[in-house]
Amino acid sequence: MPRFNKIYAGPVTEVTPQVQERICAAAVLPGIALVESGSAFAIAGANSGDKLYIAQDNYLALKGVDDAWPAGDTVIGMEALDEQFFNIRVPTGTNVARGAELTTSAAGKFVLATTGQNVAFVAEEAFNNNTGSDQLVRARKAGRNVVAA
Repeated sequence: MPRFNKIYAGPVTEVTPQVQERICAAAVLPGIALVESGSAFAIAGANSGDKLYIAQDNYLALKGVDDAWPAGDTVIGMEALDEQFFNIRVPTGTNVARGAELTTSAAGKFVLATTGQNVAFVAEEAFNNNTGSDQLVRARKAGRNVVAA
């Protein structure tokens, strides 16, 4: 059961984020990081320094945040701005503190950044994911070219 029912979390005074639509060869869960790969999307790799997009929930097909976009489908990737909140996917076993610096895993999920890694997002809530499944955690985009100390 998801903790949140949407990936874009606001603020409500901010216009919905800009999006890009691209084919993605792999099945994509909402809330994971995507990167451009030619004219398509690919799931972001570990410690990605590329421009990241957040996979949106497939509201066009009335799907929820735990329903994957099928492989080969057109996926909606949201461009994150500093002042916007997103519910991003963290793997089970990840203990996130408020203010924690997050980078991408090899599966495009968000994990704690260690020294020298690219910081993509900063957690806006504390959550200990001992649920046994991936969960969504509220976060905002980190500043440009931030590296964990």
